[in-house]
Amino acid sequence: MNLTLQPPPKHELAPYKALENQELQTRIEAARNVLGDQLLILGHHYQQDEVIEHADLRGDSYQLSQLAADNSTCRYIVFCGVHFMAETADILANRPEKIAERNGQRVTVILPDLSAGCSMADMAAIQQVEDAWEELGEVIDTEDITPVTYINSAASLKAFCGKHGGVVCTSSNAPAVLEWAFKQKRRVLFFPDQHLGRNTSLKMGITNAEMPVWDPYADERGGNSIETLEASRVILWKGHCSVHQMFRPEHVANFREQIPDIQILVHPEVPQEVNDLADISGSTGKIIDVVKKAPAGTKWAIGTELHLVNRLKKEHPEQEIHFLSPVLCMCATMYRIDLAHLCWSLENLVDGQPVNVIEVDAETSRWSQIALKRMLEIK
Repeated sequence: MNLTLQPPPKHELAPYKALENQELQTRIEAARNVLGDQLLILGHHYQQDEVIEHADLRGDSYQLSQLAADNSTCRYIVFCGVHFMAETADILANRPEKIAERNGQRVTVILPDLSAGCSMADMAAIQQVEDAWEELGEVIDTEDITPVTYINSAASLKAFCGKHGGVVCTSSNAPAVLEWAFKQKRRVLFFPDQHLGRNTSLKMGITNAEMPVWDPYADERGGNSIETLEASRVILWKGHCSVHQMFRPEHVANFREQIPDIQILVHPEVPQEVNDLADISGSTGKIIDVVKKAPAGTKWAIGTELHLVNRLKKEHPEQEIHFLSPVLCMCATMYRIDLAHLCWSLENLVDGQPVNVIEVDAETSRWSQIALKRMLEIK
């Protein structure tokens, strides 16, 4: 009699939601011990404290993906972040040369909650970008445009840039990427975040008059005239981060009035009118580094995601740190990753039944790698 061994059934999520945090934490650590150094848990800076405590590495999206891809023992990545981050991790960790180093074995990438997306990334769908490219070609020569996508975008958009001579950027290297882009061609199409594109370009001497905004929902030419597009240097996509969009000039004014010696520190995803008023503007990594290196007694009002600001406040009691907005705005999609989802995904992995696996198709991955490689070559 032949017996077919069936894998154990997948654990259902619902029972995990009823567990107390302490039990979830204990079970997460037990699963980590079973999986050993084959497992890497990545925690983005915006994650909740109780989740990031279990992360092997924490950082921004690209940094985490690169670190995981360079790890020689990792076979499973559980990314506590959002969908596009898990896609990037899959693309980088499963490059052909990396798979060859592992004797043909792929790294399995898991996103604990598939509903953890990014509202900014969702504001530029691949079909919209392809339609915009075609429509732009009716007014200006697209051979004269370098497409640049922010790392906070779907793999399909990174692949689009790879196919059309374009590149990916992060908030920290956006100036260098745009300088490179202008050496290639006269114009840039920058998506999906208009504010990062505008704030970076303004510092390079590009004027607002040369930066029309392309609205994918407008009836014609993204809401622009032919003359405006012909005069453009940077065509900005009408997209934004829902968290950083919340910061306003009056928030800066209120802090300066209440605490005269305070310094304003913001992420360049904030609107121009806020970025222009800030003392320092920089990526998540720069914000952390600036606070870390500041003298005791320094006073800050920081315009970025709430969990990160609160963590900085906790880690640097020698400084006075405030959240820039009176409205408590956090990354709601990041918040979807909780201990219950993390524990559920790990215990299924232990039982050989991985859930929520993120795997980018080979063609999209190949073109995305080209755009990412161009970014890495830019100094």
